[in-house]
Amino acid sequence: MPTTKTKESDTAHGEPWRPQQMIEENPIGLDEEVTEQLIPKLDEIQCTLWTLYHQYQKHHWLVEGPQFNDLHVFLEESYEEVHKYLDRVAERVTALGGIPTSAPDAQAELSHVEHEPEGTYRIRQMLQHDLNAERTLAEFLRDTISQAQDLGDPGTERELKKVLTKAEDRAHHLDHFLGEDSLELGRPNGDGS
Repeated sequence: MPTTKTKESDTAHGEPWRPQQMIEENPIGLDEEVTEQLIPKLDEIQCTLWTLYHQYQKHHWLVEGPQFNDLHVFLEESYEEVHKYLDRVAERVTALGGIPTSAPDAQAELSHVEHEPEGTYRIRQMLQHDLNAERTLAEFLRDTISQAQDLGDPGTERELKKVLTKAEDRAHHLDHFLGEDSLELGRPNGDGS
């Protein structure tokens, strides 16, 4: 059972030099009206990626069964890839003059994907949770890419297209793992008789 920790008040850390909501003039020359619209969206994306990162890592730790090795490797590659791209999105937030959300509880609030509850789920459920999360992420990415394009920010558009392509690729692989056909179906006493 987890122990309860006492939260330190914000005053124990002192006042931040720049409050999280502050948007600085950016070094890349984008208008403030552009950055004010895109920074919150980018922050939501990086928070969603953090949730997905933790979920993939959890599933990597807990996967079992006849396809253990393939899934174990896929899930590890997935959380490493998600981490790489969440860092790039957070860096884009700073390039636009913003401050990415970094506290886990605040990230969870901004994420478009809910954290999977504690405990172990059957592997098909875990993979379905991952697929649902990737779909949610992809839909939000498409909307934000379109907005970046409309606002004249090709740098953000290009960066998010990379994130989207990887999310779609992971979703495609998850869909194949969840497919109806399996070598297990032909085994005696299996569903294939």
